[in-house]
Amino acid sequence: MKESLDFNKRKVIILGSAYPLRGGLATYNERLAKEYIDQGHDVTIYTFSLQYPGFLFPGKTQYSSEPPPQGIPIIININSINPLNWIKVGRQIKKDCPDLVIVKFWIPFMAPCLGTICRITRKNNHTKVVSIVDNLIPHEKRLGDKLLIRYWVNSVDGFIAMSRSVLAEIKEFIATKPKPTDFCPHPLYDNFGEPVPKEEAKRRLGLDIANSYLLFFGFIRDYKGLDLILKAFADERFRSQNLKLIVAGEFYTDSKPYYELIDHLHLKDAVIMRNEFIPDSAVSDYFCAADLVVQPYKSATQSGVTQIAYHFNKPMIITNVGGLSEFVPDGKVGYIVEPYEKDIANAIQRFYSENKESEFSSNAAIEKLKYSWERMIETIIDIANSQ
Repeated sequence: MKESLDFNKRKVIILGSAYPLRGGLATYNERLAKEYIDQGHDVTIYTFSLQYPGFLFPGKTQYSSEPPPQGIPIIININSINPLNWIKVGRQIKKDCPDLVIVKFWIPFMAPCLGTICRITRKNNHTKVVSIVDNLIPHEKRLGDKLLIRYWVNSVDGFIAMSRSVLAEIKEFIATKPKPTDFCPHPLYDNFGEPVPKEEAKRRLGLDIANSYLLFFGFIRDYKGLDLILKAFADERFRSQNLKLIVAGEFYTDSKPYYELIDHLHLKDAVIMRNEFIPDSAVSDYFCAADLVVQPYKSATQSGVTQIAYHFNKPMIITNVGGLSEFVPDGKVGYIVEPYEKDIANAIQRFYSENKESEFSSNAAIEKLKYSWERMIETIIDIANSQ
């Protein structure tokens, strides 16, 4: 570990989603805060009192039903649509004068709010603002995205991309005004508990322990390719096997076409639809019950699902889009396939016919060691010190 991490206590503010909000962004920010706290730094998360207006939020609720994370100071004070609030929060952080502000950027909608807060904060001539970028250019593009992205890019001091494809996008936006930029992969999601035996996980979920299971996990949007895995799973080779597909996650798009596809493909008995938000306390059971995690995305940069799968040493099938293939060595931890149902079906068949589960799982346990939170913090510090 670098000396600065050992001996230089820093005052850090993380801006973004956190409890009582739910989801991957909140999980990430809370886990990052925990790492800073464990290393002896002074950390506070500033989260949203209003993240999305109700009519813009595609799910059932934005809020967690689980207990709050222990030992992480969280201030609920950001309103994403109130400019007066942005000014107030910006002035408050500017006055508090933290050494570092860290902000995850994932959608252009947040650029005016978070960008304004960061611009005001930086006027204290002390605080460095580092942006960890999930996606710079969104999967679902809208008019005005590039204008909002430029506003964000000009609001911060440096960037960390969690995939090399996003790193390339950032460099395009800062070509005329370069800023410190680096790549650091998404750290391991190791905060969902320890693995449990497969049969125990199946029982907890009410699944038949005699069956084998594939897992499609997370919020369901059209770009995530649920239709591709459904079509792949209709392959005749799987009809005679005790093989089921679990779809675990809440729809953030119209669910009707997917249920119609299941009917059309005669998959009602083969697909288990658990279409609700999966709380943190149940994540372990879904991953531990599965032999294989499938991410059939049509577009992507990186995915937190990959890092959950790694935590539970799960083999994966991913599609060769965006930055996904950077994180899953083909033929070692899983298979990289083109985003076509036939290719996905062939990979599933190969996985089972060649009995790859034990080999891939063992390799995942080794491969995941490179995805540490310590590495992320070292990269953040390097960017902040590059100013």
